[in-house]
Amino acid sequence: MSINRIAFYHLETLLWIARLGTFAAAAARLNTTQPAISARVRELESHLGTALFRREGRTMALTPAGRELVRESEPLWARFQGVLMGCSDISGATGIIRIGAGEIAAASCLPGFVAQLGRDLPHVSLEVDIALTADLIQQLASGHADLAFAAGRIAHPMLRTAPIGSVDLLWLASPATVATMAATRPPIWSLTNLSPLYRIMKDAIAASDLADCPLNLCNNVRTMIDIVLEGGGIGIFPRPMARQQLAEGRLVPVPGAPLMPPVDFHVAVRAAEADPLVLTIFDRASRLELGGESRIRRSMSPVEG
Repeated sequence: MSINRIAFYHLETLLWIARLGTFAAAAARLNTTQPAISARVRELESHLGTALFRREGRTMALTPAGRELVRESEPLWARFQGVLMGCSDISGATGIIRIGAGEIAAASCLPGFVAQLGRDLPHVSLEVDIALTADLIQQLASGHADLAFAAGRIAHPMLRTAPIGSVDLLWLASPATVATMAATRPPIWSLTNLSPLYRIMKDAIAASDLADCPLNLCNNVRTMIDIVLEGGGIGIFPRPMARQQLAEGRLVPVPGAPLMPPVDFHVAVRAAEADPLVLTIFDRASRLELGGESRIRRSMSPVEG
């Protein structure tokens, strides 16, 4: 057993394969090739004198020895990274951070947050994916994303969340549509049932005087805004995404429409996350304030639960 020949990159490779499930995903995460990942695994197995993976159909599964090595190495690797980060300037951190966000969160808080991260962590590369909340949760839980911003409460046993404020929802239409509402019943545009906002919107529509209007569904808010701007009906939109059109008078509030409850937003990370850089970024994200409120939030340390 050639333990003295085991390098840190061997353990890093093993841990990312275990987290992401495939050699290809680990290769993408570590910015290398799948053959390079396979070579590292062969080297590690040779040094240890035991197999760490076995083939199951088209996938590779950890052996009992591999599972034990992953379990024992994860806290050591996290502590080692924490020691290195503590001995260096955070601005010198390197790596790739994958951030997932829903469309509304992306428009409400992501641009400023990402821009500030780029200034504070100039050597860290960011990969941003805009997706539905259900997909974001799956990506985060599986390790394919490091951080996620989403609407509504995220209830998942593998994730830890922090509230970051709320966003108002508004009933809006073009001035031309509002002018003809007394004589016509324009369609209402709502997000689909894949969105956590769907139930909020559906309940609000049912409680309004517009319940008999046709209901159209779309999974993209910006597309719905464009349709409503063209006189295609009434929409329920988050204020940040319609702010410019409201200011220009191209969208106006729908008269008599009931008030909508604000939508809460959360940032999420894996509950078992131990990477100091990811936890530092999560800590920053948890201090975001949406909706212009001046709430005082308890500061979380990068390693606090």
